[in-house]
Amino acid sequence: MGFDPLTDYPLGLRRPDLVTTPAGVALADVTLDGARTGRLAAGDVRATAATLGLQASVARAAGRRQLAENLERAAELARVPDDELLEIYTALRPGRSAPEALEAHAARLDELGAPRTAAFVREALVAYRERGLLA
Repeated sequence: MGFDPLTDYPLGLRRPDLVTTPAGVALADVTLDGARTGRLAAGDVRATAATLGLQASVARAAGRRQLAENLERAAELARVPDDELLEIYTALRPGRSAPEALEAHAARLDELGAPRTAAFVREALVAYRERGLLA
């Protein structure tokens, strides 16, 4: 069955079959009891790139372009390992990174399927260069 962003919202109520955890656990199985008994791991309560992409489609269909774009960026970041994301976040602080390091982070984001976020890092590199904020 296809997805219709105009009629399938909210996903958890109307299309729970489309929502799973990163490990593939169905939304119906994400329960407090499952967490208490150890059937769920901490990562099972994270949003997946797929679910965030569906939410972006809903937002776009509702005319909420900025929200859709934010959800699309979030979908990209859901694919980035936590340790790398924290490293990039730290590198983006003014005065913390050399241009080569920021470009390397952008290239890695491209590899991970996060082109919007890679573009953001490259924009920061240009802005930091213009303002003398590179290490």
